[in-house]
Amino acid sequence: MADRGVDLSALPKEVRDQLAELDLELSEGDITQKGYEKKRTKLLAPYVIHTPVEPPPQNDVVPPPPSSSSSHAPPPSSSSRYRERRSRRTHRGGGTRDDRYRSDIHTEAVQAALAKHKEEKMALPMPTKRRSTYVQSPIETRTPPDSSSDDEDETSVRRQSSLVAPQNLISPNLQSPDAWINRSVQGSSTSSSASSTLSHGEAKPQPQSQAQPQPQYKPQYQPLYQPHYQHQPQPQPQHQPRTAAVTDMLAHTRIAPSENSAPPPDVTAVAPPTRGPRVDLTSEAVVRGMSRGQSRSSMMETADGVPVNSRVSTKIQQLLNTLKRPKRPPLSEFFTDDAEEIVEVPQPDPNTPKPEGRQIMPVKGEPLGVVSNWPPALQAALARWGATQGKSPALTALDITGRPLYTLTYGKLWSRSVKLAYTLLNKLGTKNEQILKPGDRVALVYPNSDPGMFWVAFYGCLLAEVIPVPIEVPLSRKDAGISQVGFLLGSCGVGLALTSEICLKGLPKTPTGEILQFKGWPRLKWVVTDSKYLTKPSKDWQPHIPTANTDPAYIEYKARKEGTVVGVAVSKVAMLTHCQALTQACNYCEGETLVNVLDFKKDMGLWHGVLTAVMNRIHTISVPYAVMKACPLSWVQRVHIHKARIGLVKCRDLHWAMMAHRDQRDTSLASLRMLIVADGANPWSVSSCDAFLNVFQSHGLKPEVICPCATSPEAMTVAIRRPGVPGAPLPARAILSMGGLSHGVIRVNTEDKNSALTVQDVGHVMPGALMCIVKPDGPPQLCKTDEIGEIIINSRAGGNMYYGLPGVTKNTFEVIPVNSNGVPIGEIPFVRSGLLGFVGPGSLIFVVGKIEGLLMVSGRRHNADDLVATALAVEPVKTVYRGRIAVFSVTVFYDERVVIVAEQRPDASEEDSFQWMSRVLQAIDSIHQVGLYCLALVPANTLPKTPLGGIHISDTKQFFLDGSLHPCNILMCPHTCVTNLPKPRQKQPVGVGPASVMVGNLVAGKRIAQAAGRDLGMIDDQDLVRKHQYLTEALQWRAQTDPDHVLYVLLNAKGVAVSTASCVQLHKRAEKIAAALTEKGSINTGENVVLLYPPGIDLIAAFYGCLYAGCVPVNVRPPHPQNLAATLPTVRMIIDVSKAACILTTQNLMRTLRSKEAAASVNIKTWPIIIDTDDLPRRRPPQIYKPPTAEMIAYLDFSVSTTGMLTGVKISHAAVSALCRSVKLQCELYSSRQIAICLDPYCGLGFVLWCLASVYSGHQSILIPPFELESCLSLWLSTLSQYRVRDTFCSYSVMELCTKGLGTQTELLKTRGVNLSCVRSCVVIAEERPRLALTHSFSKLFKDVGLSPRAVSTAFGSRVNLAICMQGTTGPDPCTVYVDMKSLRHDRVRLVERGAPQSLPLMESGKILPGVRVIIVNPETRGPLGDSHLGEVWVNSPHTASGYYTIYGEESLQADHFNTKLSFGDPQTLWARTGYLGFVKRTELLEASGDRHDALFVVGSLDETLELRGLRYHPIDIETSVSRAHRSIAESAVFTWTNLLVVVSELCGSEQDALDLVPLITNVVLEEHHLIVGVVVIVDPGVIPINSRGEKQRMHLRDSFLADQLDPIYVAYNM
Repeated sequence: MADRGVDLSALPKEVRDQLAELDLELSEGDITQKGYEKKRTKLLAPYVIHTPVEPPPQNDVVPPPPSSSSSHAPPPSSSSRYRERRSRRTHRGGGTRDDRYRSDIHTEAVQAALAKHKEEKMALPMPTKRRSTYVQSPIETRTPPDSSSDDEDETSVRRQSSLVAPQNLISPNLQSPDAWINRSVQGSSTSSSASSTLSHGEAKPQPQSQAQPQPQYKPQYQPLYQPHYQHQPQPQPQHQPRTAAVTDMLAHTRIAPSENSAPPPDVTAVAPPTRGPRVDLTSEAVVRGMSRGQSRSSMMETADGVPVNSRVSTKIQQLLNTLKRPKRPPLSEFFTDDAEEIVEVPQPDPNTPKPEGRQIMPVKGEPLGVVSNWPPALQAALARWGATQGKSPALTALDITGRPLYTLTYGKLWSRSVKLAYTLLNKLGTKNEQILKPGDRVALVYPNSDPGMFWVAFYGCLLAEVIPVPIEVPLSRKDAGISQVGFLLGSCGVGLALTSEICLKGLPKTPTGEILQFKGWPRLKWVVTDSKYLTKPSKDWQPHIPTANTDPAYIEYKARKEGTVVGVAVSKVAMLTHCQALTQACNYCEGETLVNVLDFKKDMGLWHGVLTAVMNRIHTISVPYAVMKACPLSWVQRVHIHKARIGLVKCRDLHWAMMAHRDQRDTSLASLRMLIVADGANPWSVSSCDAFLNVFQSHGLKPEVICPCATSPEAMTVAIRRPGVPGAPLPARAILSMGGLSHGVIRVNTEDKNSALTVQDVGHVMPGALMCIVKPDGPPQLCKTDEIGEIIINSRAGGNMYYGLPGVTKNTFEVIPVNSNGVPIGEIPFVRSGLLGFVGPGSLIFVVGKIEGLLMVSGRRHNADDLVATALAVEPVKTVYRGRIAVFSVTVFYDERVVIVAEQRPDASEEDSFQWMSRVLQAIDSIHQVGLYCLALVPANTLPKTPLGGIHISDTKQFFLDGSLHPCNILMCPHTCVTNLPKPRQKQPVGVGPASVMVGNLVAGKRIAQAAGRDLGMIDDQDLVRKHQYLTEALQWRAQTDPDHVLYVLLNAKGVAVSTASCVQLHKRAEKIAAALTEKGSINTGENVVLLYPPGIDLIAAFYGCLYAGCVPVNVRPPHPQNLAATLPTVRMIIDVSKAACILTTQNLMRTLRSKEAAASVNIKTWPIIIDTDDLPRRRPPQIYKPPTAEMIAYLDFSVSTTGMLTGVKISHAAVSALCRSVKLQCELYSSRQIAICLDPYCGLGFVLWCLASVYSGHQSILIPPFELESCLSLWLSTLSQYRVRDTFCSYSVMELCTKGLGTQTELLKTRGVNLSCVRSCVVIAEERPRLALTHSFSKLFKDVGLSPRAVSTAFGSRVNLAICMQGTTGPDPCTVYVDMKSLRHDRVRLVERGAPQSLPLMESGKILPGVRVIIVNPETRGPLGDSHLGEVWVNSPHTASGYYTIYGEESLQADHFNTKLSFGDPQTLWARTGYLGFVKRTELLEASGDRHDALFVVGSLDETLELRGLRYHPIDIETSVSRAHRSIAESAVFTWTNLLVVVSELCGSEQDALDLVPLITNVVLEEHHLIVGVVVIVDPGVIPINSRGEKQRMHLRDSFLADQLDPIYVAYNM
């Protein structure tokens, strides 16, 4: 096969012997056909007369040789014809009708590149999908369904092709065992979503030396977890025998517990999808008491007994393995974040090829000849033929079947055009007014199937001297780019549209029958131009035909790269000159016949088929696009029937004709003297031309007839190959290195044949034109001879301007090239053609791409068409629908990123699509050395279409960025292609002593970051309460001195007070409970008692009852009756951990605890004694217990932290008194005051306000249980209004409920008389960073009902100290600062202006309470920090908790958190570590004392922070960005897993939006946080667990994700 052009007899003897040996091997089956061809080619290579032909693809035909050799080749024999035909079928199978880019050579290169990858291929984790997501629903097509979706290519051809499709490159016996492994692994994974695929594709043989015959294999994936005691996953040895890989795979097939074995009791079960009750979930029995390190690792190893090597983590492991592969070294140095954190421009790589030639000289076309009888204007030519050759045919139009419909003669064309010109000028308005004046612009709206009407309209406009603007027929409101066409009409000032009657009937109408007003279009008046509506001019009226001048003749539309549609104005003289130049270049003669398959409204179809044709009295046969789809051979048949001399086609038409060709012996193309290939400038046209010639040479087609050309709307025809002389040698091809092209230089490809681009010339410059090549970016500097640049043209035959857009015009139509010193080379202006190319030998022009398809990635240029060609060469047969692939780039993080979007065939399997996507990645990586950022597959026929069925790229890009593309498959590869991230931060070793750091800070004038509340003051004797150190004493004293004062009022959902408690009532109920505890429960002093109550007064009475009896109350949130399985285990855990001796509860809850449902999730036989306190006998305890010292424990406060840790702290009596006193002072609470509380009363400050504060201070508390708001949203706000409450306390969950539920109903609240002007302070009780956005929206929304914007503020507490800050009644308003996020990641605080890029608003967490001191400390060195640093907040106060309540009394750990000393500075004071990061800033505001106010800003929990790339990130910041990315993201949460960032987002839109979110989330996190997202998980609303305080439980989510319990809609693993 490779011996074309090789004389075998002339070869040296040893070569002939080796060839004979090869033939023998092949005949005996020792070598495959492919191997044989490869070796044979290698042997013959030195002797081949070189022509750029690669060895053929497997089981396929040799690609047609270049036409030079084939011009003398005999017609192929029948057997080879059969082979040819079979090969065409195989290629056709994919329905890749749009084969602009088919190249056998390239297909071969791609297969070779992939084969190379196969050797080192790793299993890519396949995305996980919920089944419902991939049912391809009948798509509502975005654009009218393209009739190109008829199934003519889905016929038997495809079936056959699937039989002969090339086998995978491995022999079948190697393939099968692996396929079997795949199946066994898939079967074992239990999950609701699609079975996951752990290893993709076949086993890959390692490249080996000849000596080792048996291949060895890599394990397909590495097990994520070895047994429990090993913390690190250990990579397995690189090579294992095959069997080991098999057993290894099977060992991991038990990935999740099988369906029937019950999983261990699961505490992490997530609340059901409706985010009903907020649940406190604990991660497992981790009680704060283990060191942080321990608990973290144990959580990672088991997610509640579910082995973590479930499917999800296996995939993550695969992902990690793929990420371990060495990245391609970045093409230029990393960006570095310098001190100002400005991303630097990378340094160029010294090895990039540089142009070395001399500066190019302008290239001149031959002079434009002067012919005596050329008309003075184009209309004059029409007038002449109309008068002298009236019977001569001008245009034949075809019907949909391809048969002639009508023929328009020159006489008819002239008379109708004159009639139309007369009508336009005289008959449109009323008698006196003239609607159209010469020079006005008129839109021409005619379908592609009606060339006759268009010709008449176009020439009618020319004769009337109005300017025609041909546009496409609008089909619907949603046409791709429809509003941009409106921009064109607006910029050209079009007010009138000409159309045909049929077309007008088909336009979309409003219900009243008027034509729809399209988006962005000016108001148009529609005029029908059918003959019957035209008026015959009077005898004396003649159209005015002046000599061609520089006024615009017509305007051609052009869509620019970013989607805007502009109009290129062509002057009358340019139109005429262009026709003359084409006539000269193509050698047109009068009376020839031309077959035109192109769009006659613009470009070549208009220039040759409408304008030059009339100038030369040519007969044009117009073949509409619709006919081509029904019968691709129709144009060939027309050439044959009419003995046409000229054909005007695109590569697509060549390819389709070749596909449809079935040995039609009767067709002859011998009459053609010129076959003009309009898109011959596309580098991929060469293979279509060669293949077409190969098939039709036997039908009389002469090789020298094929004439590619290069054009653009602005420069018009740039170059065209002149029709050749029979027998003359054909021009050469250029085989260029793609690597060189990406750097903009021309290098003949030598080293790697896979990354070569073969281009054919497009002939010489047009007659009368001057051409230069200039740099495409920056000033128009002339290129060197070996440099690729933009072609610019100076000629009288080119566009003049973008009509109505003078600014843009200047840059395109008035370019003056400069030399290397920047000096202009002359005066004459050139026009930019938008084509990239170079001048080859003999002044031949070569084009390698278009500016609008240029992707500049990391300083290198890639051409979108080249990438499409590579993607198409990767067996698209099974996956891509009709070869429809779009390539564009999006700018993310300071560079362009390549995105490929393809339509997926309706019958493509998930497996095939993923396989195709991963192979496209590899092919593009190999051949173009560029990483893809995103690869998306969308359902067939959903990409926006251009009028002739291509893909509308700018709309596709817009859909991608807006998140409305709705892909059905997506693969993001940010890890491979984002190489410009700032360098990871290296933490400086703490070599400098802490003291010198402090001195350094002081010298730099930085204050030590500390702040304090005011003094608690001495206890005054007058106030008797102060004498009572204990709350029990305070309650007894109040019961005696003021028995009927009501302390508590409990409201129900209707706002009715269902129960109240005065001082004496509360005291008596507490006594009853104390008596019951000692009698029924026989409880000893100091034992722990669990209180299990709904929010209310019973809870308060039980608390004081415990204190009266000398027990320690442990307050626990009751289980949720509708969700026992999730909530009861937490209750059980607290009871077990606190070793409670007894449970106090209500009758209802007691029943629940003992119910069958409860038995399903916990062991109900082992509850401690349960006492129901609903109807207790009236008894009094023998005595009320008084603790011997105030250091005794008053109660235990248990809470589940956001990391899922169950933490109990001990609160002493002294701490209770100090805390109540501090709150009393800050909020000015006393007996006559009334406060409203809408909080959960189970832990922290919420419990203190609900149960303790009123008894201490004597104020009345109105209690509003938050769950009542679910049935009556306005309960809290209407209570505030009704009781005229001045101070109220709530939680973020309550505030969010009101904001979301009542935000739109403020008017309704007003009419109900709700007025919040009485509220002086509304404090949100929380243990987190203030949620600024929420408090702001709350203030804004309820401003209408009188809420003062100053009222809303926040409090802050932590586990070690329940109340550190709370906005009081006095003192300055809480202040907001803006900090720089980049500095914050480095633990530095830099204040910036509001609205600065990368700024984060933070609100002060409330005033520091009396008696509290805080200091900001470096958590590692434990030294105090300056106020420009972020550090851990340490607190010193009399109400700090006494320690953790732990099972294992690890005293050292308690000391660490509760009694810590600074490493220097003030080594005496004992501090408690809050575990929160924050900073202190001195503000301009003044305290009551007159000092400047120090504000504490809490940034986030230390446990929650993510350490990534050496920087510290707070999840909430990333989540805020993610939530802004798309309207369908309801809530999101992030966590890290093995250094990968995982983003979980709840989807509130339809499931088809799910995959749209993946690229948007990845983009926003990369842009705003400089992080690459590893895994994106899309879930249903309500899946992210939220605890009772409204905080996300991210660790919990992580455990559920790893245990595969989320039932995600989609999981994307970013490569």
